[in-house]
Amino acid sequence: MKVGFIGLGNVGGKLAGSLLRNGVDLAVYDLNPDFVTDFAARGARAGKSAADLMQTCDVVITCLPSPAACASVLAEMLPHAGPGKIWMEMSTTDADQIKTHADQIIAVGGEAVDCPVSGGCHRAGTGNISIYAGCTRPTFDKVLPILTHMGRRILHVGDVGTSSTLKVMTNYLATINLLSLCEALTVMKAAGMDLGVTYEAIAASSGNSFVHETESQLILSGSRDVNFTLDLVQKDVGLFQKIADDHDVPLEMSPLMIEMLSDGQARFGERAQSDRMIERLEEATGLNITAPGFPSELVDDEPEERGYEVPVRR
Repeated sequence: MKVGFIGLGNVGGKLAGSLLRNGVDLAVYDLNPDFVTDFAARGARAGKSAADLMQTCDVVITCLPSPAACASVLAEMLPHAGPGKIWMEMSTTDADQIKTHADQIIAVGGEAVDCPVSGGCHRAGTGNISIYAGCTRPTFDKVLPILTHMGRRILHVGDVGTSSTLKVMTNYLATINLLSLCEALTVMKAAGMDLGVTYEAIAASSGNSFVHETESQLILSGSRDVNFTLDLVQKDVGLFQKIADDHDVPLEMSPLMIEMLSDGQARFGERAQSDRMIERLEEATGLNITAPGFPSELVDDEPEERGYEVPVRR
């Protein structure tokens, strides 16, 4: 099966790298020609355009930064979609938009999957990230061998669009966790606690989380570079807020988070790293929220293994 991959940025480049590393017949395309050249040097075919990949591949995967980018690429590919073609959307995007795009692919005889990832850029590069897949069961069975090269835990969630809804929810929860950790670490520093001890106290407690075990380390090392920028965080929290608004659910924390994130963007830049949100509190208090012994980048030390489908409790 020939696979095309469009979008070789922070996440997409790592996912495509897992496919290439595992011997998949891969063609790639990105607006940045340097990214394409790098993959071509490692054995991938350099695609000429999104349309070229849909014409020449059985499966085309997209991993793009915004709903607008997704719409543009889909419009270019659609005239070349049809029977025997599968489109896999790995971007985090609006569920209604992806359902509309999937309907367009299906209408011309193709198949569609929305399959965003969760678990951090460092796990995307080692094939250990988690993937949600929304599609029919027959389509899922076709693409599962591809998904298990890119991710460790593969969850079939139901129809197209379901994955994107779930992914936005998980990113909302991760953002709440990040902002609460910024406050917790700052308060502990102000109270005279050793931040190395504080980190371990959280890690050993009911307050522990994936976000603490990853982003807290980058905050404390001072690197503040998690490979996820504030514009992407704002997009995801905004999409979650839209879901709540569409279903008449009154939220209290989400609007406050959007306000806090907007302030962070105004201070540090629209595309600043998300864990720089700690610096709002450093500026407000004059405290330095760092500690020795923490890494400047995250490394996934879990051995790479072929992924598997996660069973759903019924």
